[in-house]
Amino acid sequence: MEIPDVQYARSGDVAIAYQTIGEGPVDLVFVRGFAGDLLSVWEQPLLVRFARELASFTRLTMIDKRGTGLSDRVREVPTLETRMDDLRAVMDEIGADSAVLWTAQEGARLATLFAATSPERTAGLVLFDPTAKGRRTEDYPWALGGEEWRVRLREVRDGWGRAEFLDGLLAEWAPTKADDPEFRRWFVGHMRRGLSPGSALAFFRMMMDSDVSDVLPAVRVPTIVLSSPPERGPGEFFARRIHGGRLVELPSVVGIYHWVDPEAYEIAMRETRALVERVGAPAPPTRVLSTVLFTDLVGSTEQASALGDRAWRELLARYHTAIRRRLGEHRGEEVDTAGDGFFATFDGPGRAIECACSIRDDLRGLGLAVRAGIHTGECEVADGKVAGVAVHVGARISTLAGPGEVLVSGTVKDLVAGSGIAFDDRGAHALKGVPGQWRLFAVGA
Repeated sequence: MEIPDVQYARSGDVAIAYQTIGEGPVDLVFVRGFAGDLLSVWEQPLLVRFARELASFTRLTMIDKRGTGLSDRVREVPTLETRMDDLRAVMDEIGADSAVLWTAQEGARLATLFAATSPERTAGLVLFDPTAKGRRTEDYPWALGGEEWRVRLREVRDGWGRAEFLDGLLAEWAPTKADDPEFRRWFVGHMRRGLSPGSALAFFRMMMDSDVSDVLPAVRVPTIVLSSPPERGPGEFFARRIHGGRLVELPSVVGIYHWVDPEAYEIAMRETRALVERVGAPAPPTRVLSTVLFTDLVGSTEQASALGDRAWRELLARYHTAIRRRLGEHRGEEVDTAGDGFFATFDGPGRAIECACSIRDDLRGLGLAVRAGIHTGECEVADGKVAGVAVHVGARISTLAGPGEVLVSGTVKDLVAGSGIAFDDRGAHALKGVPGQWRLFAVGA
């Protein structure tokens, strides 16, 4: 059997490995939920069947995520935002204007964030046993608790790559294959080639901390949630929150590999084919997930009075230049400016935080203090500009920031898990004109 050639797309300085097969009219991108590598896919007959059938009615592209498999190993923990950039880079490389995204478990966090942020590039989603967050909360009781995570991380740190540890994962993830020696040999090799011990620990930590539950209502593309009975709760959580999301129950499969069970495989393939047959080119979005940044100078009136009009105008011009330079570096879009305040949008919260911190540090050199507020939420799009509650939330957060402080919503903090950005909890706040209590966090200096 001929193995498809491995290609590489550049995402910044990182090479992302992918394979493309099939000539169907719709692009489908398969993003592995956990880890593995492209070449050992073709050593497992059940996975080969899965890939070949998808390629019979789509142009199928399979990706090794940054830091896994044949893609470049990286020092930093890849965030969801970084992986969105990688997905765009591969789609650009293959000339896919839009694609159906097929993924599972933790991969659903990447897929839904991409769909909410770039709906014009997302034809649809197929999500198998998706997980929205890593930590157990009152409204999400299916995740691990704090002590369970401490045990799991310790086990991964001490055991990843060892046959006995991976045997335990196999019994948990594909129990019907745990006593199959051929499948076991393949699984152990697949995991070892997919992640190094250090990468595995970093990946599990990112899984623990990331949370896309606030993002799900902003997903407005055709979505199928394939759910096995043990994962019915998380599946319903996803399907209820996504507009038009449809829950499809699978038979009593236990584990993370639907393709090892004949009945589950047939249902998943039938539903995928039906979705592919009905999707077309995505319509121009009227709503999109966006990260908004508001900045405002502290004490500007007093400084203007002390400097005089001419000197203040010159300082303000340098301030505007510094902000616009940083917006350009971090892919920010200037939406509005009013005197000493700026409003900008970003396609990822990590870039917005980096931009705000750079602005803060630049302005210290000018003798100026800036306050900044950041929020990620669904915005209305009209004439190239964004509006809506998310914009108001970002503006209200900025008014609560202290001099030199970058203040973010809990949604932003959850979406940058794995970035290494430190936060200080500022507690729950009421935002003027916005319902509810909002947990806010200050970015570490």
